[in-house]
Amino acid sequence: MTDTAPAPDHESTAAPVEPHRVLVLNSGSSSVKYQLLDMRDRSRLASGLVERIGEETSRLVHTPSGGTETRERTGRIADHDEALKAAAEELAADGLGLDSPELAAIGHRVVHGGLRFSEPTLITDEVLKEIERLVPVAPLHNPANITGIRTARALRPDLPQVAVFDTAFHRTMPESAARYAIDVETADAHRIRRYGFHGTSHAYVSRKTAELLGRAPEEVNVIVLHLGNGASVSAVAGGRCVDTSMGLTPLEGLVMGTRSGDIDPAVTFHLMRVAGMSADEVDVLLNKRSGLVGLCGDNDMRVIRRRIDEGDERAALAFDIYVHRLKKYIGAYTAVLGRVDAVAFTAGVGENAAPVREAAIAGLEELGMAVDAGLNAVRSGEPRLISPEYARVAVAVVPTDEELEIADQTYALVEGS
Repeated sequence: MTDTAPAPDHESTAAPVEPHRVLVLNSGSSSVKYQLLDMRDRSRLASGLVERIGEETSRLVHTPSGGTETRERTGRIADHDEALKAAAEELAADGLGLDSPELAAIGHRVVHGGLRFSEPTLITDEVLKEIERLVPVAPLHNPANITGIRTARALRPDLPQVAVFDTAFHRTMPESAARYAIDVETADAHRIRRYGFHGTSHAYVSRKTAELLGRAPEEVNVIVLHLGNGASVSAVAGGRCVDTSMGLTPLEGLVMGTRSGDIDPAVTFHLMRVAGMSADEVDVLLNKRSGLVGLCGDNDMRVIRRRIDEGDERAALAFDIYVHRLKKYIGAYTAVLGRVDAVAFTAGVGENAAPVREAAIAGLEELGMAVDAGLNAVRSGEPRLISPEYARVAVAVVPTDEELEIADQTYALVEGS
């Protein structure tokens, strides 16, 4: 009898697909931003924005990989469920559907994590309930974040979903920075303390600033100025936040596009007693009708600078008030840190408004800070130094990438578990 080898197996022996994509969702009250990233090289496969959800003029703008062309659809998008389904259709049209086995997880931006959440967290029913319990301290943000989570879980109930919290990076603040000087029992009963926001941006930019200096984050003290329509500043010592300008809500701190920032709390009582305003009316005033728009009628820094060039005194005063508050925080956080290695500007205004950077640093030479006019005038999407070589403190422009930070944290958690 002759031995014979077993017949070859002609069935497919292809290796299973390793999930390596992360979808990042940022759900606002009437909008959804999304990005799909390939975590093997951290590249963007697609991104998009659905805005004016619930209105007749809803719009979806989808940008495939490369970012040179966009696709747009208009017409009423009734709710977040419909918005996410529309986004999924656009992704599917690029061959990147949410049913793909290459999708590893969905990462959600959640604005308020309270005291419990100091790390990215796998979303369970219990975690979602806790995020809901935080709605009273984030009534403008957490409800929209929750809606996005519920919709995404319904679309892909089998997929890991991760919450990445805006407040998490600031949980390292010492109690001396986080506590307000009010009755402790009252504060604790109602969760009143300073939480801070824009945490994913501050984490990303502080780390990239250290990288720009060729040093480890643990070796570097950085003041990060996140200047967009919302604006905040943080003091980061060795990679850990030790103070930040926003507090219980995103209203505290810097002058912003429509928010007042720091204000005497008694202004609220005065307006209620003397002007007869309700609590809700004061809330709207301080959050939506203050800041730059309240001072001069515009919250676009490009428009404000143009008005200044045309001799507009209201715009000039608004700019000066904005810059004055920046200087106060730079000085205060220099004192908090003791040693400052770098000041980093980021977000829409921080990255693009050279006059803001110049004015904020002007006069701080005794603190070791200066801006080189030529370097400051350069427009670039890359991290860069704008300080002269002789400056003791580096001044940098570091483009933020909150979506990439959320994707990194989401993927690390899923891979680790």
